[in-house]
Amino acid sequence: MAIEWSGLGPDLLLQLDRARAEPLRAQLEGGLRDAIRSGRLAAGERLPSSRELARQLGLSRGLVQDCYGQLYAEGYLTTRAGSATRVATALEADPVAGGVGEPRSGTLDVGSTGGAPVRPVPARPGPALAVDFRAGVPDLAGFPRSDWAWAQREACRTAPTAALDYGDPRGDPHLRHVLAGYLRRVRGAAVDPEHVVVCAGFAQGLALVIRALARAGVRRVGFEDPGYGKGETRDATIAAGMEPVPVPVDGNGLDVGALAASRVGAVLVTPAHQWPTGVVLAPERRHALIAWAERHDAVVIEDDYDAEFRYDREPVGAVQGLAPGRVVTIGTVSKSLAPAVRLGWIVCPPALTGAVVAEKRLSDRGSPVLDQLALARLMESGRYDRHLRRMRSAYAARREVLVDALARHAPGVAVTGLAAGFHAVAHLPEPAGEREVVAAAAARGVGLYGMSECRADHAVTPAQLILGFGNLTERAVARGVAAIADLLRGPV
Repeated sequence: MAIEWSGLGPDLLLQLDRARAEPLRAQLEGGLRDAIRSGRLAAGERLPSSRELARQLGLSRGLVQDCYGQLYAEGYLTTRAGSATRVATALEADPVAGGVGEPRSGTLDVGSTGGAPVRPVPARPGPALAVDFRAGVPDLAGFPRSDWAWAQREACRTAPTAALDYGDPRGDPHLRHVLAGYLRRVRGAAVDPEHVVVCAGFAQGLALVIRALARAGVRRVGFEDPGYGKGETRDATIAAGMEPVPVPVDGNGLDVGALAASRVGAVLVTPAHQWPTGVVLAPERRHALIAWAERHDAVVIEDDYDAEFRYDREPVGAVQGLAPGRVVTIGTVSKSLAPAVRLGWIVCPPALTGAVVAEKRLSDRGSPVLDQLALARLMESGRYDRHLRRMRSAYAARREVLVDALARHAPGVAVTGLAAGFHAVAHLPEPAGEREVVAAAAARGVGLYGMSECRADHAVTPAQLILGFGNLTERAVARGVAAIADLLRGPV
């Protein structure tokens, strides 16, 4: 079905095909997203009301409202009470999608050469814990062993002989093509396989990007606070001769005003599900972040670590889709499959690709090809999506058990950060002390982890705990909360 839009004529061609397996909502979101990126829907363009578009397309108004809400959350649309929904004005046309015009002036130029975080909270030393609420670890027992074994056999059976050579340091071309399609479909990213670099997880991906930026003259990098601007990430930054700078986070995500005052040339963010607070970067903050990068000729490094596991709506799309010339997106299968797989990807701005590839070549000449081909087979076969659906259901059930157990045993403890992923933040009532609660829980065989471990100044107020439930059974979650409920309710 093609509709005419705002007098632009029938060449807009917003197509919906009820015979396709893809849900109508996904078709509508994808069509609008592509029209905005390509410039067929211009910045500031007025969209029809949800009622009118539903009438034209023969859809329910609720479906259209959900679609508009999703694109608003991703930063493609703007809306105000009493005013029409419009295309956002701070978008960068995607040349991969046939976007209009040349890149904006000030587009990142560093020349050309030839999944922490969530870093999991470190396991607590000492006696074995009966229940460990360690965050950042997925359900290791849920790893799809039979599917992975099948994919590895298929990769070995079908791999062309040429694939066994050293190959392209960016990674196997077939996997990069599969990843590009997946990220466009699931994460709303604007991806050209030519600018995808396969890496050995988030730690290597970040190190490659940091070193490439250091060679380009960047000397200060911003990190969310609280966040993971210490440990491995801090070490990688300092090792590259750069200074890590904490930038505060509030209820709407990264404080872009504070970022502007920080004098950094790049910033690492977790916009879809901030680590560790769990907040989502608000649409207006997304646009402000992109505007900051344009104004300061800076780079946004996006850690897309667990956004597929969202429970209240469709996953919020990657910021990279709004400004592919300014945003580096790093993703991995450490949360979706298991950390041991050691595979991830870097979606680079075109001007940064050469420098990142050069760093990858110097680092290890490329990631293991047979494992890359196995991942490609897993994704192509639909088994990867099936695994994600199964794990999303499992994590949602554990999430509900955690909320119910806290409400029953410690009703004074507020819980936030539950919209996605597999960790939550528990806010302890005054005068409970974070470190005292953590120590007392450990004595009972329950591992708890304080927010102070993620704050640049290690402050213990407000007293908050990061509760990971990815690698716990529902029974273990309930048992763990019951064992330490009295500690959460008041002074130890």
